[in-house]
Amino acid sequence: MAAPMEVAVCTDSAAQLWSCVVWELHSGANLLTYRGGQAGPRGLALLNGEYLLAAQLGKNYISAWELQRKDQLQQKIMCPGPVTCLTTSPNGLYVLAGIAESIYLWEVSTGNLLVILSRHYQDVSCLQFTGDSSHFLSGGKDCLVLAWSLCSVLQVDPSRTPAPRHVWSRHTLPITDLHCGFGGPLARVATSSLDQTVKLWEVSSGELLLSVLFDVGIMAVTMDLAEHHLFCGGSDGSIFQVDLCTWPGQREKSFQPEQDNGKVFRGHRNQVTCLSVSTDGSVLLSGSHDETVRLWDIQSKQCIRTVTLKGPVTNASIMLAPVSMLSSDFRPGLPLPHFNKHLLGAEHGDEPHRGGFTLRLGLHQQAWWEPRSPLGRGASEAPAPQLRAPGGRPSLTGTLCVAGLGAQPPGAGGAAARGDEQHDGEERPRRPGPAADPRGRAGGRGAQPAQGQPRPLRLLHAHHHAAGQVSALRPARGPPRGLVSSSCWAAGLSVASRCYSFLTKELKTLLFGPLCQGRPGPRSPGLGQDLPRRNRWVHL
Repeated sequence: MAAPMEVAVCTDSAAQLWSCVVWELHSGANLLTYRGGQAGPRGLALLNGEYLLAAQLGKNYISAWELQRKDQLQQKIMCPGPVTCLTTSPNGLYVLAGIAESIYLWEVSTGNLLVILSRHYQDVSCLQFTGDSSHFLSGGKDCLVLAWSLCSVLQVDPSRTPAPRHVWSRHTLPITDLHCGFGGPLARVATSSLDQTVKLWEVSSGELLLSVLFDVGIMAVTMDLAEHHLFCGGSDGSIFQVDLCTWPGQREKSFQPEQDNGKVFRGHRNQVTCLSVSTDGSVLLSGSHDETVRLWDIQSKQCIRTVTLKGPVTNASIMLAPVSMLSSDFRPGLPLPHFNKHLLGAEHGDEPHRGGFTLRLGLHQQAWWEPRSPLGRGASEAPAPQLRAPGGRPSLTGTLCVAGLGAQPPGAGGAAARGDEQHDGEERPRRPGPAADPRGRAGGRGAQPAQGQPRPLRLLHAHHHAAGQVSALRPARGPPRGLVSSSCWAAGLSVASRCYSFLTKELKTLLFGPLCQGRPGPRSPGLGQDLPRRNRWVHL
């Protein structure tokens, strides 16, 4: 079996002939070119081995190409502002973009903007995921490097501001580049800065492992796969090699070019902007503002190939060519959705609804719950809440929302804020919440928040989120889209069985007994009647 082909993917800021060029690493043969804009620095990413994304230099959109339909721009992902950096998760589920001082996180399967992180004080300059997609790192012009846990970001309480796992503030000038090694949460991260230092960090502990001082500002940094060597691109065109395995043990050291002359790559005439190492660790790729991309033999420090571009190089990286890049008849398994510019439920033009919830099952199935009446103690005479799927049909997903979160919708406004709640033209009294304690918290575990306070949202189970069974749970506004099929019903029952421990005996009988037995319960008329056969739309 032939070894996978390694390719070099490069962009420049002129883009006179093309936006991006792909050439075979060892032969130098030109394989593909993509047209349609100018990719900015740190703004090129491969999505799920099917799409190429490029953040346009100084513009507020991201270009997306199918890897084989290279001459036709497939989609423009509109953003709230110019994109300063871009990356995708290795599992292909998320897209991260730096826009000014904020970080935007999209879910690829739905195009929903899940969260906006604003913990940097100046523009975000670089972003990268860990190899297992569990964490991501951000560096900015504010001299800070932040390490984020993806799980905590997605499951954060809406009333709280997401906090990074680590804040690394040992640099004194803007961050220019960062590189994350292998190991997931145990990985090591190298960061470079205009303060002429490169620092090595540990994600798990947040500890600073090493700091190397140079004579020039460092614009790019990378490591080989074995993490034996650290390569640092200087603002004068030099590339420095730091050996990590022979390090004597001190945490701080100055790199002396005259003493370590055999550890310097010389050939670029302007600052080095990007670095990448081949899989076997024998070849180094570098891009520079001198409009050239160079290929170096690491052992001899000799330049073995020079490719001249039409402008300053903004991106240059080595990657294993995906099957879709080499096969002319390959097409993506799923089309890219429309990416939202606003957080889920805050899009302009959406029709307001009285507090509802969406629960996404798997990657592409979702349903919607609209509360119709209060449910809880003292509400035995009230009809059950309407559990509706798109198209007005009742939905099992709504039952799961009630079971996992309680019956009252969070953030109810209008009549609910005045102490009553309106349903279908009639007003019913609303049960007041418990009094707050002197510290402002509602009393008792599981107690309802005091009147006027927002109600936090909770995911059903963290492992469901990790498994992709429950991917998000957020307030929903606007008309629901799509239909709920029998496959969604089956997925809902799977999630329901795992969340069974949330329920009291009474709720188990009320909510899931009628569904499993196929007959309506005492307070949920119509649920479970006439279950459809396979591959028919569910009308619960």
